[in-house]
Amino acid sequence: MNVIFVEPFFPSSQRQFARALAEAGATVIGIGEYGAESFDDDLKGWLHHYERVSSVTDTDAMTRAVRWVQDKLWVDRLEATIEAHTMAAAQVREACTIPGTSVRTAWLCRDKPSMKEVLREAGVPTAASAGVSTSAEAFEFAERVGFPLILKPRSGAGASGTVRVDSGDELARALEGFGGADSVAVEEFVEGHEGFYDTITVDGHVAVDFVSHYFPNVLEAMRTRWISPQFVSTNRVDSVADYGELREMGARVIAALGIGTSATHMEWFFGPKGLRFSEIGCRPPGVGAWDLYSAGNDLDLYRAWADAIVHGGTSAVASRRYASGIVALRPSQDGVISGYEGVDELQGRLGEWVIDAHLPPPGTPTQGVEAGYMANAYVRMRHPDYDALRGMLDEVGRTLHVYAS
Repeated sequence: MNVIFVEPFFPSSQRQFARALAEAGATVIGIGEYGAESFDDDLKGWLHHYERVSSVTDTDAMTRAVRWVQDKLWVDRLEATIEAHTMAAAQVREACTIPGTSVRTAWLCRDKPSMKEVLREAGVPTAASAGVSTSAEAFEFAERVGFPLILKPRSGAGASGTVRVDSGDELARALEGFGGADSVAVEEFVEGHEGFYDTITVDGHVAVDFVSHYFPNVLEAMRTRWISPQFVSTNRVDSVADYGELREMGARVIAALGIGTSATHMEWFFGPKGLRFSEIGCRPPGVGAWDLYSAGNDLDLYRAWADAIVHGGTSAVASRRYASGIVALRPSQDGVISGYEGVDELQGRLGEWVIDAHLPPPGTPTQGVEAGYMANAYVRMRHPDYDALRGMLDEVGRTLHVYAS
């Protein structure tokens, strides 16, 4: 099978998809924005050919590159695994008659108000939401639904650009930050615990799945420096009492949006109103989640995905042997990292459960709190008992201090 893979070089995790496709037996053609002189020997070896374009979100440039490849060999699939690349990839697929995620599905997975309208029609419980193009529409929604509300870009990923507003004055200020109210998704604020449900789906059916929990919820985690946020992948997924409803909802969402063979990343809330769908991406999760799943479940999830693409199925089975998680460690202030406290103490007590740790050396510039879980320092761990792992991650967050000056 000949597979075009979009942007194999950056971010660094992209190389794992190219590697897995090659190991699954695909002839891999890369298309990306970076020069091949930057590639190491492994990546060069996994790619049969590489085409450079000015932008992988430029549909015209991508279409020309893909048609050039099609003049040389048959293209069976075109795959993209970054949120910002999914729509352009779908448009190129349809222009070049390549199977895969459709433009309609990619659009529904990007445009949050349209996504939720389709899912409400399918009976999936979601927060009230709308796409607004004027301030008047935003205030009408607020009058009808009430505060607090969440505002976000219609096609944003994760918590990027997301704000909570609790009053009319806050709503007006937030809309100014969006350039008025053009292309804004406004939603009812849903109280509750937040997590995510990730799958590899084959022909619309879930083949492998994982459930993770955020502590605290993302919006708070990405705004508050003193918090050492974490997300934890549970190994209790197969408990019908705990996760049966979530898995059933995930299957309904996948069917309603027409997702075929793809990775998916779905976010959800559970609170006083029960389980509520938040949003879904037709692509893998970010922040190293697949590495945690692989470490906790005795599998190579990248290879499982590649087998689904190349062979139309996967034999991968999640062992559920470990719960696995990450705790992000925020520097004491913005600037440059000056040192650490508590590293040796924690290594002595908890080292056997550490998957890996990223502790940038002194002198490394810090990144802002909003940059995410892997922006500065972090520790990733696993343990057979989910509750024990939660306690260990909490201990790391309390004990391992990152200082900056």
